[in-house]
Amino acid sequence: MKPTLSLLVMSSLFLMVIASCKKKSIEKTDEEIYDALAESGYVYYQGGSVLQAKGGSPHGPFKLKFNGTAQTVLNSSQELPTGSVFPNGSILVKELYNGTTLNLYVVMKKDDSNKYAEQGWLWAEYDTDGEVIYSVGEKGSSCISCHTATPNRDLIRTFDLH
Repeated sequence: MKPTLSLLVMSSLFLMVIASCKKKSIEKTDEEIYDALAESGYVYYQGGSVLQAKGGSPHGPFKLKFNGTAQTVLNSSQELPTGSVFPNGSILVKELYNGTTLNLYVVMKKDDSNKYAEQGWLWAEYDTDGEVIYSVGEKGSSCISCHTATPNRDLIRTFDLH
């Protein structure tokens, strides 16, 4: 094999290995977040009432719940005060409904050191069987523009729209 062709083949193989590792890393992060949905200690916002999306929200009817870490900064109304932030490890889950049927989990996990985080959050969506609908690898690209609107409560819009 000529040296140039050999270098090209080796470079291609290296890039394929890197891409494969990145894909496995994204898949592992998606899986870890989905697994966290089964943990205990979540508390529902407004007692678990189904809330209706307002203000052009794409989410439709939903319930919102917080893990124990997120609960530590909520006020007596179960809301994050304006200007406050959630600590790392906070998980917020929107359970989206079609009538009385749970259809989708929309998840935000605060992890500002994660390479897939955007503005401090991992953004993901899963169907009820755990299939990834929106991967953390997307870095919230379809989410950030709406979630940055004011007032800003660490990119969480529910408190002001519902």
